[in-house]
Amino acid sequence: MRFGVPAIPMVFRQRSRSRTNRRIPRLGRIPLPNPALSPQFSGEAARAHGLEPQQHQLLLAIKGLPESARPTIGELAERLQIQHHSAVELVNRLAGHGAIRREQAGADHREVLIRLTRGGEALLRRLSLAHHDELETSGPLLAKALTAAIRRGRRAA
Repeated sequence: MRFGVPAIPMVFRQRSRSRTNRRIPRLGRIPLPNPALSPQFSGEAARAHGLEPQQHQLLLAIKGLPESARPTIGELAERLQIQHHSAVELVNRLAGHGAIRREQAGADHREVLIRLTRGGEALLRRLSLAHHDELETSGPLLAKALTAAIRRGRRAA
């Protein structure tokens, strides 16, 4: 933290020496112009809507699946990089909220597909609008802070 404002780390890399021999300067940590842009914003927004951050991530994963992918618990666990039993628990909690439903797939009913309900779609839309609004108001401030950091880095090089 710098001046009571969260900071995000910036990655630096060296340019290919084929065209130039200059290095891209290390920028260090860039103070965020608005604490709402911190990584905690998404989690706080999810909690404000009655969800845990991983539940929000699961809703996004379901919504973002390509049509060729089947929305099984195994597929969702893989996309979220979590254990199968953790995905089951997230599904159970979201089903309890009425945000998703389970559907039996196939004649033998061994495969279960996870679908968003209308309520889940509406909840995800509200969360997405909250993120969109935050980016619209804070985005220009972030761009300004990044530009200033790049300029400082160039001067230091």
